[in-house]
This record gives sequence, structure tokens and C-alpha cells, in this order.
Amino acid sequence: MDNIIVYVDDAAYALQMLQPMLPAGGARNPTRWIVVGCAPRVTHRVSKWVTHSARESWRGKWAEKVFAQLMPVLEKEGDTVLTQLAQTTLITQTESLIKQHGAARVLDARRPKFGQDMQPVTASQAQESHGVLGYATALASAGLLVATD
Repeated sequence: MDNIIVYVDDAAYALQMLQPMLPAGGARNPTRWIVVGCAPRVTHRVSKWVTHSARESWRGKWAEKVFAQLMPVLEKEGDTVLTQLAQTTLITQTESLIKQHGAARVLDARRPKFGQDMQPVTASQAQESHGVLGYATALASAGLLVATD
């Protein structure tokens, strides 16, 4: 059985990333999809007014909604799907899942966000750092596009 660990934070974006990996038919090994939901962070200002149990409840509802969109697509042709929420750093989570389920491929299907560096999911994954130069380049490009119109 093939194991694939998928980190998601947006179901629509994840489905686009997963489409090439979905079975096309024919004889193949069944796949165990281990889908890890990475819920959006609650801002510091909001966290002062919301209890820990309310935050965990919100994360659970968020995860149910995202997993409900992904499960029907992944459960086809004898594949199994295991779902869970990210609890620790993603590198630690990946290592524990590999120890628990055996060798696995890891797919980072989280939507990139402008201005935020995403934490890596494996120790060998390079940490992207956009830095000041990356933002300056993006602003200059946007200004050039506006100037040409």
C-alpha cells in the first residue's frame, strides 16, 4: 500500500494539486491518503477574547468542512483516507506519521500566501524566504504593469 501524506489549508487549491496524483484506472496498488489539516491561525487580538476550547471547536469545524470536500475525491477505487489536524510543527508531524504508517510520499498542498513564510513539512524541504528584496521586486513589477496600462 502506498502512503501519501498531504498537508492542506484550502480544499480547492489542494484538489488542483492532487488532480495529477489521482488514479486513472487500471491495475494499481491501493493508496492510503493521510490528510493533515493546517487550520488558519487565530490572531493575537482575537485569541485574547476567545477561550481555548472555543478555538479548538472552531478548528474542528473548519477541518470537517475541508475534509468533507476532499474525502469523496480521494476515497475512490479502494483507497483509504485518514484525517487529522496539525498539532505540532509540521516536520515533527511528518516524522511521527512516517514512524506510524511506514514510508510515505509527502505533498505540501497548502496555498501560498503573499507576505508569509510557510513552515517546511520535511527536514529536507528548503525554507522559502522572500525577504525585503522579494517584496520590492513584486511592488516594482506591479508598478510597471500599472504604468504600461
